[in-house]
Amino acid sequence: MDLSCTPEEEEFRARLREWLAKVLPTLPARPSPDDWPGRRAYDLGWQRTLHDAGYADVHWGASPTTRLIFLEETERAGAPYVGANFVGLLHAGPTIAAEGTPAQRARWLPPILRGDEVWCQGFSEPDAGSDLAALRTRAWRDGDDYVVSGSKIWTSHAEVADWCELLVRTDPQAPRHRGITWLAMPMDADGVTVRPLRTLAGSAEFAEVFLDEVRVPAANRVGEENDGWRVTLVTLSFERGTAFVGEVVACRRVLGELARAARDNGRWDDPVLRRRIGRLAAEFRALWRLTQWNVSEAEASGGVPGAGGSVFKLRYSHARQELYDTAADVLGPDGLDLDRPWVLDRLSSLSYTIAAGTSQIQRDIVAERVLGLPKGR
Repeated sequence: MDLSCTPEEEEFRARLREWLAKVLPTLPARPSPDDWPGRRAYDLGWQRTLHDAGYADVHWGASPTTRLIFLEETERAGAPYVGANFVGLLHAGPTIAAEGTPAQRARWLPPILRGDEVWCQGFSEPDAGSDLAALRTRAWRDGDDYVVSGSKIWTSHAEVADWCELLVRTDPQAPRHRGITWLAMPMDADGVTVRPLRTLAGSAEFAEVFLDEVRVPAANRVGEENDGWRVTLVTLSFERGTAFVGEVVACRRVLGELARAARDNGRWDDPVLRRRIGRLAAEFRALWRLTQWNVSEAEASGGVPGAGGSVFKLRYSHARQELYDTAADVLGPDGLDLDRPWVLDRLSSLSYTIAAGTSQIQRDIVAERVLGLPKGR
């Protein structure tokens, strides 16, 4: 694997850096974290800015090295994150690009890239979180539509979404991994009810979604009926393999800020803390190399990341928690002040060993698909 930059890629870096320096000072103030309509408008406005400048398709249409350069430079410059559009850009969009029909790609991909539409993820259910294949939301065929009834939970950005990548059970008699279908559901359809959920950090970026005989056109099915588990694995491979790339860069930046803060407040004199910071620096450097490997593997395999994404997700989840535990040590008593930097991030980090597949599930995947160990009975 050769990830050294070509002259053309270094020229891309310089051009992007110059563009960011010019554009970022002109952006409006970021809205309040609780103002989700405002955050939607802000995030989509940034996506339109990227689109108009020719950077919108970097997640899908660029080389691995170009993609990593983009993420490095935007994070280092303090550019907005994808925000409310992350499901569309990093999960649903890549899945449709890989598995959708030409008509589906033409309908859904341009609005995602232009910042016109927001997607949410309707996978988990109250009784089917880690064991996603146990989902019970039903869909049955009625003419040209599927009729869907059930409920979803932890649905990211459902309150501001236009579309939902939705998993439904279309054959309750089939083995549970074989009776699932992947649908694109319009969130304004009759029978859809959204109830926001408030997290430990006080934010409400998740919601419960209740579905009461919602009609979804059969043309919105991605992949074949009852083949949704295979399509889901494509979605999850993007979620675990490449969607966290920008966050690794952010964690490396935070670690540097922690070291400076520790020097300023005297905590740097603690040798145990210094060792923790040094070990985390090595950890995130290794994770960045693993990220590069995963992105390159995805490119070589047609754009879909492999099981190596679970290796990354497993270690990154724990490293992020360790990072913000270290931040609490650096802050001392101020680590209880919700208005201080890193405190809300620490609360958020607690979810990472659950989100996008629990650590237990990731260990099973690594054991069976990477190490070739037998399945448990």
